Amino acid sequence: MIDEKKTLILRFSSMGDVVMTIPVLRCLEKKYPNDKFIFVTRKKFTPFFTEFKNITFFEADFKNRHRGFLGLLRLFKDLKKTNPDKVADLHNVLRTQVLKILFQLSFHSVISVDKKRNERKALTRNKNKIFKPLTSVHFNYQEVFNKLGFNIDLTRDHCFPPSKNFNLNTDKIELTNRNIIGVAPFAKYSTKMYPLDLMQKIVGFLDQKHTVFLFGFGKFEMDIIEKWSQAFKNVYSCSNFGGFENEIAIISNLDLMISMDSANGHIASTYNVPVITLWGLTHPYTGFTTFNPNPDNQLCVDREKYPLVPNSIYGNKELKGYEDAMRSINYNDVLARAEIILKNQTTQITG
Repeated sequence: MIDEKKTLILRFSSMGDVVMTIPVLRCLEKKYPNDKFIFVTRKKFTPFFTEFKNITFFEADFKNRHRGFLGLLRLFKDLKKTNPDKVADLHNVLRTQVLKILFQLSFHSVISVDKKRNERKALTRNKNKIFKPLTSVHFNYQEVFNKLGFNIDLTRDHCFPPSKNFNLNTDKIELTNRNIIGVAPFAKYSTKMYPLDLMQKIVGFLDQKHTVFLFGFGKFEMDIIEKWSQAFKNVYSCSNFGGFENEIAIISNLDLMISMDSANGHIASTYNVPVITLWGLTHPYTGFTTFNPNPDNQLCVDREKYPLVPNSIYGNKELKGYEDAMRSINYNDVLARAEIILKNQTTQITG
């Protein structure tokens, strides 16, 4: 009988960070098919785990059962019942640090992700900034598992899955003779959002040759999306075609995604979809790039005009005088990059 090992994986938020674990999880499932992995996170992230066979989902219910300190103790007891052999803390925040101590007191091996906090501070401070790239978060996650005794290599072991089947419930959308492009114009913080008037121009130009799906969430974003989908003939709101799982499936079939430094770009990259990312007051050097990125597809603000970029890791800090920093990214450059990517894809298919 094969000895089945169980590993708990802790990552509670945010969506983009959870998505960045997916390439690592694929490597683990491929190389260790007889092991069991239990991913502990919020319920809303469950659609990301449907592709896995030996990676199961465990809900961390911080609004009810696992709320507060007593709830965290209850979460520990719930997780302990799964009889894990190892614990991979991919979050390294107060909640997971408490769980780490409790598991270590119970003689479990626990490794927490190294967030490279000193290097991040050096990169984002205003004075004496050390402007050099940090290790990708994907490889920081990989390091956790290798320290736990696994042996995975993202550059060697990762395989992209096939595109998912999706449903549009209509035959009125032209998909066969036009490229399918996703545009995710929003981000959690305004410092990471390309000006909407410029993004509307991009969408308008793409509408002439391609089919465009827009991605967003919440009333403000959906109002903008509705306005653009009515203004342009071949532009559609992705949310009109089903739930979140169907949105992921649509993303997996895109020819190109244009995204901010946000979750949609990360999702697309896990399905080998080319991604153009527009960077505001954050920067690719922070390590939060999409998976296996092409540096030419990372369009950043002009650092000669805005030398304090990046001023934060997550984009949660505004900077006086930098309100229009993203306008230094010319929308024509975005369109030109998109055409290069699509042309290269056509050449590969016909060649």
